[in-house]
Amino acid sequence: MKQNIVLLVMLLVFFTGTACGQGEQNTNTSESQGTPMYLHIGNETLTATLIDNSSTRALRELLAINPITINMSDYGNFEKVGSLGTTLPQNNQQITTQSGDLILYQGNQFVIYYDRNSWSLTHLGRIDDVSQQELKNILGTGNVTVRLSLAQ
Repeated sequence: MKQNIVLLVMLLVFFTGTACGQGEQNTNTSESQGTPMYLHIGNETLTATLIDNSSTRALRELLAINPITINMSDYGNFEKVGSLGTTLPQNNQQITTQSGDLILYQGNQFVIYYDRNSWSLTHLGRIDDVSQQELKNILGTGNVTVRLSLAQ
């Protein structure tokens, strides 16, 4: 009888832990529900869809208080990178970026990819409805100032 109870408890713990683990994994990759984030670059306003993880939740909390302006520079002919001025939680995973991906690097660097790269990074989301060439044209060459906000 004791063996049956122990077995039942072990199975319950196993299935409960499995369900919790799957739920946590899904929150790191699912698209966030709610208000989109906007990137203001020169005269252009781009809309981004953020995924749901602790990094994007912290970013949204900051943006709910004030927009963030980031001075970004080109790095490696595939990304623009600039300091957020604060550190956010990291959710690093080995990924291959695509044009339009928004990334958190080292917890305090905001990155807009306009080409591919593979590295262990925190994926924040993706710019909606912009081709690689359009994004390159908007970002231009050299340094660029980007303002992140929750309002257009």
